[in-house]
Amino acid sequence: MCTAVGFQGKDFYFGRTLDLECSYDEKVVITPRNYPFSFRFLPPIHRHHAMIGVAHVVRGCPLYYEAVNEKGLGMAGLNFPGNACYQAEAQGKDNVASFEFIPWVLAQCATLPEVRALLDRLNLVDVAFSPELPPATLHWMIASRDGALVVESTKDGLQIYDDPVGVMTNEPPFPYQMLNLSNFMTVSAQPPVNLFAPDVTLEPYSRGMGGIGLPGDLSSASRFVRAAFTRMNSVCDTDCEEACVGQFFHILGSVAQQRGCVQLEGGKLEMTVYTCCCNVDKGIYYYTTYENPQLTAVHMHHVDLDGQSITAYPLLRQLRVFEQN
Repeated sequence: MCTAVGFQGKDFYFGRTLDLECSYDEKVVITPRNYPFSFRFLPPIHRHHAMIGVAHVVRGCPLYYEAVNEKGLGMAGLNFPGNACYQAEAQGKDNVASFEFIPWVLAQCATLPEVRALLDRLNLVDVAFSPELPPATLHWMIASRDGALVVESTKDGLQIYDDPVGVMTNEPPFPYQMLNLSNFMTVSAQPPVNLFAPDVTLEPYSRGMGGIGLPGDLSSASRFVRAAFTRMNSVCDTDCEEACVGQFFHILGSVAQQRGCVQLEGGKLEMTVYTCCCNVDKGIYYYTTYENPQLTAVHMHHVDLDGQSITAYPLLRQLRVFEQN
């Protein structure tokens, strides 16, 4: 499972955790403007916006987990197994496979209104990339400095929601996640006020008691609440890139999964494989991995963005220690 967040600081930042029981040899991949994107049902796109993100590269094709483009738009696909439902190819629609969806949007769109217009004819098609790679059951968050959208393809069709809290996790569907926030309206970063028995002297005995009731488990609904609370109450020096990036990682740190805390069938253990933060305005992709919490940065604009070939960087997973003395 995973969590995605958008955050406005000095610039606009977008990122996610990838929570799985294994890695698929993910790489940070820069796709330049002239890389030819091909699609199963639609014409290829030869000239498009450049983008950077993490992808599984198969036969030279980047299968993006999340990415941001050079125009300031970010997009992430998160697991949605209980409700995701893709359709058969339909006449009169833009038929797009789930593994094509991120580059199809980011290649063409610079703003959320452009995204909404593009999605007007969208039909997410139930087709595999290959026999070894069946379609992943996903939903998507699309964000810019102007807001965020959630896109879900269910048995009821394509659903597009405004996301006022700038957070997305997994199950259940987005409308329930927003409704569930109403259960936590009294949770606060401020010290609590005695409304329980005003005629009785009751005093807080610890800092942080305004947050009593904030869920601490690792379920997707609880992570949604905790990430939304942390993001909405987050404070940092917005004039400092390092402070904003550090704060973003602290926000996602509130929902990180430690190996051993989520046990799956067959003895497998889910963990936060990597965490990323993209400065969407500057095209800088920061990341940490479970094994290596030291920040690593990849700059999109340090490569030739008018080229035709992708540039891929393996994730640095070995722990590196800074020796101070």
